[in-house]
Amino acid sequence: MLNTITSLTASLTTISSVAIDNKTFAMCSAVSLLLGLLISFTFCFKQKKSKGFILALTILPLIVQVIIMMVNGNVGTGVAVMGAFSLVRFRSVPGNAKEICGIFLAMAVGLATGTDQLVLAAVFTTVACAVALIFTFTPIGNIKENEKTLTVTIPESLDYTEIFDDIFEKYLSACELEVVKTTAMGSLYRLKYSVIFKDSKSVKKMLDEIRERNGNLEVMCGKKETPEEQL
Repeated sequence: MLNTITSLTASLTTISSVAIDNKTFAMCSAVSLLLGLLISFTFCFKQKKSKGFILALTILPLIVQVIIMMVNGNVGTGVAVMGAFSLVRFRSVPGNAKEICGIFLAMAVGLATGTDQLVLAAVFTTVACAVALIFTFTPIGNIKENEKTLTVTIPESLDYTEIFDDIFEKYLSACELEVVKTTAMGSLYRLKYSVIFKDSKSVKKMLDEIRERNGNLEVMCGKKETPEEQL
């Protein structure tokens, strides 16, 4: 048994790497770059992304492909590279769900092209990008125009539970109190609401009525905050 384990270990550590000619390397690199461009376009379309993130999605398939080709047939080097990739997660700023999916897609494409599976990489990338674009153009999860975030400051003497109910009923179709926070050494309350207006043109009228009731303290109404997109 010991001899068998020893022979298996020796065979794993002495696997010769497969020779890769220049033509194969050039073709795989070209496909990696083209698919990287497609991924970066898809996951940055109609999104405000930095130039660095766009560049990363473009060249990440090429980087992974070269690494896979370099460690081909060498088990020890492959394990070391896997450990190095795991450290990248703890040295980078966490992104949202869409950014993480784009990075994983780019790495998967690099793995496919690095093993000379060019057709698989092209089909997989096309299908994934098509699904991503479909979700980009569909209104699923989009914030409606009349959805706003309302922040109202009131003195501590006022009871915030019902003070604005009649105003909200007049101008809003939906209202939810999300956060109550004390400020100014506890002398003021800051209320944060998630609201939906019946008519977007009535925002000023409602704010004026709230100001009359809260003693002309700060009132703020803005675009509804986008929920956290994390995996």
